[in-house]
Amino acid sequence: MLRAAGGRKVAVGYDGRVSSPMLEHALIEGLTASGCDVVRIGMGATPMLYYAEASAGDVDGGIQITGSHNPANYNGFKMVFQGRPFFGEDIQELGRIAADGAWLDGNGAVETREVLPAYVERLCEGLDGIDPSALASLRIGWDAGNGAAGPALGMLAARLPGQPRPLFTEVDGNFPNHHPDPTVPENLEDLRRLVAEEGLDFGIAFDGDGDRIGAIDGQGRVIWGDQLLMIYAEDALAAMPGATVIADVKASRALFERVSAHGGKPLMWKTGHSLIKSKMKETGAPLAGEMSGHIFFADSYYGFDDALYAGVRLIAAAARLGRTVTELRSAMPAMVNTPEMRFQVDESRKFAAIDEVKQRLSGGAMQVDDTDGVRGTTSDGWWLLRASNTQDVLVARAESDSEEGLARLVAQIDEQLALSGLERGPQAGH
Repeated sequence: MLRAAGGRKVAVGYDGRVSSPMLEHALIEGLTASGCDVVRIGMGATPMLYYAEASAGDVDGGIQITGSHNPANYNGFKMVFQGRPFFGEDIQELGRIAADGAWLDGNGAVETREVLPAYVERLCEGLDGIDPSALASLRIGWDAGNGAAGPALGMLAARLPGQPRPLFTEVDGNFPNHHPDPTVPENLEDLRRLVAEEGLDFGIAFDGDGDRIGAIDGQGRVIWGDQLLMIYAEDALAAMPGATVIADVKASRALFERVSAHGGKPLMWKTGHSLIKSKMKETGAPLAGEMSGHIFFADSYYGFDDALYAGVRLIAAAARLGRTVTELRSAMPAMVNTPEMRFQVDESRKFAAIDEVKQRLSGGAMQVDDTDGVRGTTSDGWWLLRASNTQDVLVARAESDSEEGLARLVAQIDEQLALSGLERGPQAGH
């Protein structure tokens, strides 16, 4: 497909999983046998692969071998095609070509490039314009979770001002300390302990391949993806009044209100890093984010999700806003919300059930947004029901300004599920 579109050179990187080197070998063999040249960038975070693809003038596509935040025995590919995400229908088409055996023959070349130092240098530019002496006393915990961000984090920490405290930077595909998914509070316990014991200013954690950020403030409170986006949006809108800021349908109403209050245009969009990136390109939005911790900067960066860069930008935002991360977290409205509730539903029913809910609520009193599933808004909160793109799972979430309101909203979700012959069963994993 890349050659048909006039390209031929593909950057290939891989994460720290045990199966990654074997898959890298097979992938390079397949690419070169179909006439593509390969640039091997070796083991590293997914955003380092994105950086290699975006910053090199001679590369037409990129493939990162990664299982992301999935269990240690999973693996897969994240792909970039001529600067855009390659997903959904692209992958279906690739499957049809493979099933037909309609691939090209050729004999591509392989070269190895050292990308890490230039990538870390680029990350440091996120602090451009900020007086280093203002950051000299800053003490931040950084938890790589034995994931692929470790080597870049080690190099970055040595360059950052203040006294960074890196944790678990040694890459280990068995994840011996905790699973690297920073959206799960238990996985932040090591970081929370470090921040508390050493009196650090705040802490940052990464997922297995370094494209999703998690954070806690100096008091150990989690700063969720939409709350981080509130901080980034306030900072970005001071420099770019009227800019569009995109968030996914799972994000808090407080975020959309904050963007409006600071003169920005909030845009709610579908969950999924590929979908958000595509919408950013379409709208020219300089900033976007998801509840899951994918944060995208396109103001002075490339528009892809990079948790290491997001960590640097959190330092920069707090410095420019003149408040500590803990103060910024304390100033946020106290919303009451459920965690993301995920439960198994038969694959044949998951989208049909969402359509049934939409039809029942259409024309009623409730304000309904069907951008991605069903998001119903009331005077004191909202609830969401959507089908997972990747699993036989429905996802529900609700938020209100009171516990009573939240209970009522969750009851509305259960009522809609019951009308479709479903119930919120045992929690399904990611």
